[in-house]
Amino acid sequence: MKRFFVSLCLFSLVFYSVPVANMPVAVAASPGSVVINEIAWAGTLDGTSDEWIELYNSTSSSIDLAGWTILDDGSTAYSITTGTISAGGYFLIEDTEDSTNVTANAVIGISLGNTGDSLSLIDSGAQVIDTVNASSGMWYAGDNTTKATMERIDPLGSSENPANWAHATSGNGAIGRLGSAILGTPGSQNSVYSGGAVQAEVAFETLSVNPIEGSTFTIKINASNVTDLTGYGFDILYDATMIGYSSSSEGAFLSQNGTIATSFNEGLENDNPGKIVIGGTRLNVPLTGEDGSGTLCTLTFTALKTGSTTLVFDAPSYVKGVSGDISMTLNSRIVTIDAQNINVDPIQNLTITEGPNRYELVLDWDIPATGADTYKIMRKNALGEFVQIGSSSAAQTSFADNLNIIPKNIYEYRVITVKGAVESAPAPGQGQDPRGVKGDNTRSDRVDGRDLDNLARHYTLAITDANFDPLVDTTYDGIIDGSDLIDIGANWALTY
Repeated sequence: MKRFFVSLCLFSLVFYSVPVANMPVAVAASPGSVVINEIAWAGTLDGTSDEWIELYNSTSSSIDLAGWTILDDGSTAYSITTGTISAGGYFLIEDTEDSTNVTANAVIGISLGNTGDSLSLIDSGAQVIDTVNASSGMWYAGDNTTKATMERIDPLGSSENPANWAHATSGNGAIGRLGSAILGTPGSQNSVYSGGAVQAEVAFETLSVNPIEGSTFTIKINASNVTDLTGYGFDILYDATMIGYSSSSEGAFLSQNGTIATSFNEGLENDNPGKIVIGGTRLNVPLTGEDGSGTLCTLTFTALKTGSTTLVFDAPSYVKGVSGDISMTLNSRIVTIDAQNINVDPIQNLTITEGPNRYELVLDWDIPATGADTYKIMRKNALGEFVQIGSSSAAQTSFADNLNIIPKNIYEYRVITVKGAVESAPAPGQGQDPRGVKGDNTRSDRVDGRDLDNLARHYTLAITDANFDPLVDTTYDGIIDGSDLIDIGANWALTY
């Protein structure tokens, strides 16, 4: 969402890639050494202005980013005043710290256009290190409806090749300011990554079932795609008001199921809740490492209260190999705690009417008897799937949908009550906006040659394609084809 101001204020914050013990002096950069790896140009479901840009260091050395700039359309500068990107690590620049629940490495007032911007990454010596979308045309990927980010497939591949970018296909557990899941991977390996060997990673295991308030639960720390791993040390931050730490136990990966001697230690820093210090190493002589993937350790917690909290690897976490520290991504993990048999009623009296503006539908409802913390607004997309298009607070029982509304098309909605981590049954509803002429995909209030030309430029594109225009898909079936052409022909020369 493009805004007409620039904030150059920046804060240097916690990194999510592995800090290296006895870190070497950061080296000078060269073109391609640091790349623009992911762009959230559409914001999130919780805020269209909650934009962010992720950088990736493709080298084996840390790089000082102080004095670097991202130039937007050749005129607006997003300046990095301080910060270092670690070897094989990520550097997350967010519009505001609330844009995601992942701690930013820098907070700068980003304002990206939904119709595309050109971005240039420039180092402190005015050298262009990377560019994206130099023509300032439509973004190569990303989706303004689902808010899927634009992810780079191969960080070493061309940044100006549209085929090297794709919509994010999954998230890494990150959420927006109101709790909606982010379809993207801020601060970690892209969901569409396919460049060279899969990057080594340490991550908290995803829980298949949310723990219930008052219950005990375990979560593993797993290593993936490692080479010559001999040991590790983790500082793990957690919210002691949400979960209580009990203990940790060693996994079988380093010891090869007990066949190799190891040492493992765990405890709270200074016996104070909030930070767990864990370390493990092999003791075999001569020292050899382990390859592949497996469990390093298992942590046990007690769920104290309902809500969501995040387990985070903090500095100076590290992973060790035979030859020294290993460049590796450390991924945080959100843990959602469900309440004990909490009763959540659906909303009442949902109505869907024309909004005060054309191409807008307004949903109104009554607060359910059991109350709410927030509401999720879902709309059926062209593929027949209900996707979240927004949310509202407990006190806000109205939502305006102006997201690519096509005249006379019937839209199906669901509104869901949310209390803590528990959701109600969805309340369904339908609505349509009759104002306008179907087939007028250029919004000129007349169906004419420009609409036909616009359709021709998007012909055969499906909803999964990067340049798909939902306003041209007037039949709302997920593909721009002859049925949309029929709408133009049936309404040719009609005005509104």
